[in-house]
Parts: sequence; C-alpha cells; structure tokens
Amino acid sequence: MDLQKRDETLFINGEWVRGSGELILTPIDPTTGDALGRLETASADQVEGAAQASARAFADWKVTASSERAAYLRGFAKGLATRQERLVDVQMRNNGKPRVEAEIDVGDAIATFKYYAGLADTLDACQDARVDHAGGDHIGMVRREPVGPVGMIVPWNFPLVTSAWKIAPALAAGCTAVMKTSEMTPLAELVYGEIAQEIGLPPGVLNIVTGAMEVGVALTGSRAFRKISFTGSNMVGAKVMAAIAPRCLPLSLELGGKAPIIVTEDVDINHAVDCIIGGIFFNAGQMCSASSRLLVHGSIEAKLIEALLAKTETLVTASPFAETCDMGPMTARAQYIKVREYLARAQADGLDCVTGGISKETIGNFVVPTIYRNVPHDNPVWIEEIFGPVLATTRFETDEEALALANATEYGLVGTVVSADEARAKTLANGIEAGQIWINTPQVVYPDSAWGGFKCSGIGRELGPWGLAGYQGVKHITCAC
Repeated sequence: MDLQKRDETLFINGEWVRGSGELILTPIDPTTGDALGRLETASADQVEGAAQASARAFADWKVTASSERAAYLRGFAKGLATRQERLVDVQMRNNGKPRVEAEIDVGDAIATFKYYAGLADTLDACQDARVDHAGGDHIGMVRREPVGPVGMIVPWNFPLVTSAWKIAPALAAGCTAVMKTSEMTPLAELVYGEIAQEIGLPPGVLNIVTGAMEVGVALTGSRAFRKISFTGSNMVGAKVMAAIAPRCLPLSLELGGKAPIIVTEDVDINHAVDCIIGGIFFNAGQMCSASSRLLVHGSIEAKLIEALLAKTETLVTASPFAETCDMGPMTARAQYIKVREYLARAQADGLDCVTGGISKETIGNFVVPTIYRNVPHDNPVWIEEIFGPVLATTRFETDEEALALANATEYGLVGTVVSADEARAKTLANGIEAGQIWINTPQVVYPDSAWGGFKCSGIGRELGPWGLAGYQGVKHITCAC
C-alpha cells in the first residue's frame, strides 16, 4: 500500500472505507511546500460508526486471553519492522524529520508494542489476587479489567510513537479503540490499519479516522466511549475536557511543557552542551518536552554559552534528505509562522540573540537554531511554550535559586539536571516539579518508564505499567471464607 496514494483513508470495523466528510486533507512536504497526497476525511456519522464498531468488538475482545492479545501486539511490532524504511521515508517527507530521528521514531513504536506484549502475557495470571481482610470473616479478590472502548486523539510531532503509546497498552488491557490521526501528519499512522488486516485483528478492535477539528468534536461527543485519551496542546486539551465533562468520562491528557535544564558549575562543558542541544533542537524543538529554559551557574555561564554557540553554529538546517542535515524544517506552516512571531517579538523586545533569530521567510518551513541570553523572566520567550528550536538562558548562583526559577512555570512535564556531583544532581532532580527528570543525559524515553506531567502538563501517565493501568479499572470482590 502506498500511504501517500490511497482512496480509502478510514479504517472502520476491519475494512478500509472512503471518507464522506466535507474536508479534504492535503498533507504537505514542509521542505518544499508540495502536496503529498489527498485524503478524504470522516463524516460525523462515520466517526460514530467507528465508535459503535469498537463498542461491539469490546464484548469479545475484553475476554480474549491476554496471551492472545499479546500475540497480536507482537504482530504489530513485526508489521512495523517490515515496513521500517517506508515509514522512515514518510516521516521524512511529511514531518521533515532527519533520517536518524525518523528511524528512532519507528524503533520506539516497535519497542512499545513489544513491551506491552510482554505485560499482556502475564495479565490473566495476575487476576483474582487475594486480599485477606483484617478482622473479618471475608476474603477479597482483586481483578483489573479493561475500561471499555476508548477514543484517542494523537498529535503531529511524533506520528507512530504517540499512537503506539496509546494503542499498545489499550489493546493489551482488553480495550478497543478509535484513533483520530493528526490532520497535518495523517500518512504514517494509516499503516496500523494495514497491519491490523494483515495479522487478522478482530474487526472493530482498532479503528482509524482521519480529519480535523470536526472529527475530533464528533469523537469526543460519542457516548460509545468510556474513556478519552488526548495528546496535544493545552488549548485543545481544555476543549476535550469540556466536551466530555457532562458525561464525567475518565480522561488522560498529555499536554505542553516549558522544561528547565539546570547546569551546575562542576560539569564537563562539552557534555553539558550535548545535553542542551539534544533537549532543544531535536525534532526542531517541536516537543512538549523541549528543554527550552537553560539555567546555568553564573561562574561558568560565559564559558558554557561560548561552547554552546560554537556547537550550535555547526548544526545544518536543511532538507532531511540532505546528507549534512542536522535539523529539518518545522512540520506545519502554521507552527513555522507562530515561531517566527515569537522571534519577531524577541527582536522588538531587544533580547540578546546569541545566534539565529528572525530571518528572511523561506518556501520551506525552516527556522534556524536560536539562543537568547539572559532573558527576563517575565518575557514570553521565557514563559510560553514556543514549540520550536528556541532556547532562553538565565543565570543562577545557588541551587535554591535554580529550583525556584525552574518551578516558576505553570507546566511540569520534564526537566534535566547536568552536574558532576551525583548527590547534588539527585537533590535538584527531586526538587524539580515535573514528571520525568533526566540526570546527565540527553532525553531518552523507554517503554517501561513513566511519561506524563504535573500542573498544567496533563492528567495521568503513559508508558510502563502506569500506561497499562490507565486503561484498566480495579474490581474488588468480597466473599465469605
């Protein structure tokens, strides 16, 4: 199947169907501005049909042996692996990801399905865990059961990965699902329908709908779902929460961030630079986890900025198909325009631009790596999530000051500490109010880790056993001895 050229772009109840919605999606190559294809979208009735298909399939899927569900998940992992080169190419074209980043994404998706297959293998054996109730003549049994059909909405910055983080644990738990792809990057995730047919996944267990806001509204409005899982912006997340609030549905949200990276005075400068660059310029900074606020100890600030500038200016922003490419274009034109508006505002505010900044508009969505030094803490560049390759720096003198600055944000997704003192690094990591902290390493996320944030960065956790638990409900049975 050519993911860029297909007439049927909805996968409902085990079959490919044509969309009957009014909107036609035209995915764009962000390097050239050229259209990559033409995708029909789902109507509200088709979204409801997919939701009803998932509800019908749930009755049988929830009682399918967990080892059998594990086998299907391994089938997804194998299907992704056999299509790896094609999926890498699609992400390079539709997302603008350099090859190495696109390869990491496919590998992460494969690893996620394998991990949850391993967890699914053990689920049935863990059921009816005994609880001896103290002081009574009863015993308890605990079961973990799937919450039901789930509506899923995934973002455009990490196709395949964020969808794998939802699909794999949901299916492992015994849930069925309807997934809405991003309207900007819908191509790669269509492969899940192709693989579902290939491995004989029962009809209705996984459904895929394409579309934009109207499809999301229809999905969150369906009464067939018993949970909604959303990854994206805080603005849209608030709308999703409001849509399902009258029904009091369970909800998981993975939202924005404005992550700090704290660098103490005892570090190896080159290692610190690698951690900083990996945290802000990977995927052109289009990450909710982007380390966009650098807090550096005053005694090494000048030396670190000098080294950071030197390394940053070696980075090549180019087509992902160029051998020299270190950073590709912004995925979406709208995001490119938004980032340029921040750069123009920074220039108007007189911020100290160490490198990068506003430049002549291009056909492709290219923004060069940008660093602003000693940014005032009330400036939008320091406060707001830009979602682009823009780093704001500041100095600190004490660890208490560093933590106060790091935590002075409405977000709490991730943070990073770079320090040669292990105990000090651990204390700083413990003090950062965020869900995932890296110490002395660039950002790496494993399938068995926990992903999610505090404060405005979301509700719930994905990955690891916590991601599985998000699709399970606890049933307690009490009976006479």
